[in-house]
Amino acid sequence: MKKTIRFGVSIDHHLLEGFDRLIKDKKYVNRSEAIRDLIRDQLVEEEWTFGKRVVGTITIVYDHDVRELGETLAHLQHRYHKAVQSTLHVHLDERNCMEVLVVMGKGAAVKAIADRLIGTRGVKHGKLTMTTTGKRLS
Repeated sequence: MKKTIRFGVSIDHHLLEGFDRLIKDKKYVNRSEAIRDLIRDQLVEEEWTFGKRVVGTITIVYDHDVRELGETLAHLQHRYHKAVQSTLHVHLDERNCMEVLVVMGKGAAVKAIADRLIGTRGVKHGKLTMTTTGKRLS
């Protein structure tokens, strides 16, 4: 059974007012849950940095009419097949596509894969979102 610990925090009243607005905007039930999420977020970021196993998504938007771009992206996904768990391909309009890749591996490796895909000629926009596998969070 998990043990819950209570502790006090001293904070400037302006900072607290801003935090309370954030809590309300994000629909948190209370300050404690918001603080827990902030702590979890920092712990997850630490996992990316220190080589722990992470999971994430790489989202790219590209013009499929760019010469050999589809083949290049497919080739890269096959090259990194151990990290790429799944893909979703969406036709945005007659020229533009979006792909979302679910990736898993060491943080630095996942970032390197994302950088390679996002940096490919013809990719208009890309974003890496990483999180933890959840093993160390409660």
